[in-house]
Amino acid sequence: MAQPRHIAIVMDGNGRWAKRRFLPRVAGHKQGVDSLRRCVKACAARGIQVLTVFAFSSENWNRPADEVSGLMDLLALALGREVPQLLADGVRLHFVGERKGLSDKVAAGLAQAEATTAHNTRMVLNVCFNYGGRWDIAQAAAALAACGEAITEQSLDRAMALAHVPDPDLLIRTGGEQRISNFLLWQCAYSELYFSDHLWPDFDEAALDEAIAAFAGRERRFGQTSEQLTPAVTQPVGQTAG
Repeated sequence: MAQPRHIAIVMDGNGRWAKRRFLPRVAGHKQGVDSLRRCVKACAARGIQVLTVFAFSSENWNRPADEVSGLMDLLALALGREVPQLLADGVRLHFVGERKGLSDKVAAGLAQAEATTAHNTRMVLNVCFNYGGRWDIAQAAAALAACGEAITEQSLDRAMALAHVPDPDLLIRTGGEQRISNFLLWQCAYSELYFSDHLWPDFDEAALDEAIAAFAGRERRFGQTSEQLTPAVTQPVGQTAG
């Protein structure tokens, strides 16, 4: 079965999961961290090379102040609890996004987590935090302009925030919504899209396997035709098909 090398996930539905249980939204985010832990382990066990998740978008700063504060506290707690296990499991952690607007404490925590896991090689986990796809394209173009390099598809690709990994083969969005919400706009140009009705805290190994199975059933042509991907079998001269 064809398997994606790189899976990207929009982890949507934490707030709705909590609301259905008459809990504060931050309780849904806490369950979301547990779901991410399961997903990382499941991807590593299945030989996925890269997992990229959308944890906090640049637009999420517009949410209620108490929710944003709760998310920052949850991030600090998750770093302390999860990084040792990621280190033991051979997972290399990257945080992708704008760091200038983050507090010194948060920025230092992200940098320390990256340094701790820097030598791991089993799988790469990219956590997109304070990230937006439009920001990514703009920062890449600005970086090229600042050094006088011509802006081409190839140079932009090298300057993007996820240049250290191949583009996602499969983009999953949970929560029943069918949009990508400013996530990896450049990198997902040819990704297969899969939308799950599971809210993110309920997204388990079986749901992951359903998404991977759906990916395996897709034909990825990258602008070519089916015939180009599977050339017709030619018969030897003088021989006809039976």
